[in-house]
Amino acid sequence: MVYRSDRFLRGGDHIPFANRGFAAVRLTEMNENFNHQHQDVRTKNDTAYGDLEEYMDFDYLKKNASVNIATLANLAKAPGVPQNVSIDVKELTNFTSIFWLKPNNGNIKGYYVLMRETTSPVWQKKIFTTANSINLPYSKDNYFFAVQSVSNDGNESLPVMPFPSR
Repeated sequence: MVYRSDRFLRGGDHIPFANRGFAAVRLTEMNENFNHQHQDVRTKNDTAYGDLEEYMDFDYLKKNASVNIATLANLAKAPGVPQNVSIDVKELTNFTSIFWLKPNNGNIKGYYVLMRETTSPVWQKKIFTTANSINLPYSKDNYFFAVQSVSNDGNESLPVMPFPSR
């Protein structure tokens, strides 16, 4: 995992989606061949440049497409995301109250509230509830939170981080 929107001097198709609030990821080859990527098609000093079919790794493309299809299929089975997820910030306390509305679609069994320390790049705790709010004995200043919808068959929506509310 790389926790930045893209590599230096590049811009993927995922960025406009992320900028508009959609969950977006990019799958990319770690070791690029700069003779065949980010180049105009040409030959110079007997070296071929450009993104040409003969340099394509079709096994890699197959694996990449399979990951995309599996991800899309999993998201299609998931319920909609919780709506209007908010975190109460009207008081200074060492507790956190989070509120949300049920999603616009999907059969909901309940919700997962995710938490992670502000220094962690991954979710560290997952709390299940059937309610549309939760009060937690953790400081909102020390953790990031998100809420996911969970369907009756266990599929999870994308997590939604709360916006501050008073």
